[in-house]
Parts: sequence; C-alpha cells; structure tokens
Amino acid sequence: MSARRVLPTDHGPVLIEGPVEIVLPDGSLVRSDRPVVALCTCRRSRRYPFCDTSHRRHRPGGSAEAGLGERPAAQ
Repeated sequence: MSARRVLPTDHGPVLIEGPVEIVLPDGSLVRSDRPVVALCTCRRSRRYPFCDTSHRRHRPGGSAEAGLGERPAAQ
C-alpha cells in the first residue's frame, strides 16, 4: 500500500490525496474517488465527514470576509 499525503490546514479542513475510504464512528464506510479530499475538522459541515466550507462562516471575529482571525483596525 502506498503512502497518502495528508495536509492539515489552519482553521480549515484536512486535505488528503485520494481516493480514500473513511470509516465513521458508527462503523459505516464512506468512499471518495476525488484526487484530493477535504475532511471536515470543525463538524459544521452538512456533508460530514467531507468539508463544505462551513468553517468560513464561523471564523473568529464573526465575518466570513475577515481574514483568519483578523479584526478590523480601531478607528
């Protein structure tokens, strides 16, 4: 079996080179044949265990448009 590349991202999903098979806590098996799979780490995804970018709406500072944890400068 060849090694898979796994790339954790800041404030987002874990990227894994596919195809992958994922065993869920209930024992069910989910498969993806995509070349790169984004796995949700925040559990907000409606497509869990796959990421649907829901984490973007819950960044520190409140806004999806704000950078990763950046807050607007005080005026």
